[in-house]
Amino acid sequence: MSAALQAVKNFRLRELPRILKTKPNARPKVVNPFLPRKNPDSGRWAPPKYSLRQQADLVKSARAVGLLHLLPPGPKLSPKEIETASASAPAQATEAGTTEEAKWWTAPVQWQGEYKEKEVKGADVGNRLYAGRKRMFKGHKWERTLEKRTSKRKMLMKDMDERIERFKSTYRRKTPSPVSPARAVSYSKLPF
Repeated sequence: MSAALQAVKNFRLRELPRILKTKPNARPKVVNPFLPRKNPDSGRWAPPKYSLRQQADLVKSARAVGLLHLLPPGPKLSPKEIETASASAPAQATEAGTTEEAKWWTAPVQWQGEYKEKEVKGADVGNRLYAGRKRMFKGHKWERTLEKRTSKRKMLMKDMDERIERFKSTYRRKTPSPVSPARAVSYSKLPF
């Protein structure tokens, strides 16, 4: 027996009541261990029995063996996935074993608790993060100002040759000639 099959079997043996062993045709209601539940006496919420990491491991192993239909719905396994898996499962379930023990732990169960799948905008397109947003998240400042800087840079580079020539000619005009006698040259734009 593979490790993946053993993991799914151990999960089912832990969670299913022993009533299935005595009455295999009964379809009992079992508390879904993948969902948080409210205690009717105290009114407090109890966390799920299996963490998200444990749920993900169980789903991976069940998917590898083809026993995905034996797990309850939860955050890591939607009801739609279970329905599609159960349609293709009967042939694979018989391969798991034909003994009396294998029959009772693979019996169908009604899981208590309803998993409400959240509808995320953009999930159908594949863009869940920025769906319905006008612009990207904050980001770095250089990322936010990049477009404005590049447009300004393009505008300045258009007539850069003329600007360089103008600068060189005015600079030459203002610098005194080393051959001529020294005289006061004003480099500033002030009148004195």
